[in-house]
Amino acid sequence: MVVGEEELLRARAVAGVRTAVLERHPDAEVHELPAQGLPVGQLGDALAPSLFGGHRLVLVDGVQDAATALADALTGYAKDPDPDLTLVIVHSGGKRNEALLKAFRAAGAAVDDCPKITSPGDRAAFVRNEVRSSGGRITPDALTALVDAVGNDLRQLSSAASQLVSDFGGTIDADAVARFHRGQAEVTGFTVAEKVLVGDRQGAVESLRWALDRGVAHVLIADAIADGVRTAARVATVRSSNPGDLARALKMPPWKVKKAQAQARGWSIDGLQRAIGVAAELNADVKGAAASADYALERAVRRIVQIRAETGRERAVRGR
Repeated sequence: MVVGEEELLRARAVAGVRTAVLERHPDAEVHELPAQGLPVGQLGDALAPSLFGGHRLVLVDGVQDAATALADALTGYAKDPDPDLTLVIVHSGGKRNEALLKAFRAAGAAVDDCPKITSPGDRAAFVRNEVRSSGGRITPDALTALVDAVGNDLRQLSSAASQLVSDFGGTIDADAVARFHRGQAEVTGFTVAEKVLVGDRQGAVESLRWALDRGVAHVLIADAIADGVRTAARVATVRSSNPGDLARALKMPPWKVKKAQAQARGWSIDGLQRAIGVAAELNADVKGAAASADYALERAVRRIVQIRAETGRERAVRGR
């Protein structure tokens, strides 16, 4: 059983069981089932012995939302479990279907408790362990600064801890936290666009995720990418390389022309036209055409960076 309100800890507990089972049984069948709305018959099929033998791993998530018949079926299984099957039930806490948890405990099920981390001391201990597991250590003042800057979300704290160790290594002090947080807090849609245009895939994706974490609107990021691509295309299609002449011809400020010139290097006109098409699709996606605006943004970022890389290879082949 994996039980508790802390989503990150639940996910890690489930991943740990999955890893352990697949290490012992590499060919195990894996069934992942959401409890809400799950027909009893479908659960029965997953729990039934396989025609081909071998071990099975069945994960039933959200059993707090299981219907009475499904909870009864799980309780019945717990009384006579199959030795060739590992069953994991995941409960997000609370009183709903508490009898199911009691039945599994009575049957001797292993329990991973994942309680909500609410106290400052427990949160600090979590961050300290995250830094240690990434190969670093963090000073007390840096620990306080990091929690104050990032907040209470464990996923964000975990991500920040691992990134700090990656960026600064060894010992993380308060100055490292201040520099890291200042840099991340300043991420905007234009930061993402700049990294996309120069072909920095890792930097672009990282900046995108930080911008989304900090609440930058999807539409603003998409607009910044579209503006950057269109501006680079406008600069690239004008023959003059003089920033002053370009500024007058394109009715743009000289600083923007210079930036666009730098970003247009490594691009072909055809490549920029293809990137404009991706940006146009993205505009529709973030305004409701896509099921997930987050996914649409990251997909567009990766596609535009890929187009730039293909442009570079094509130019290199022609130059031989």
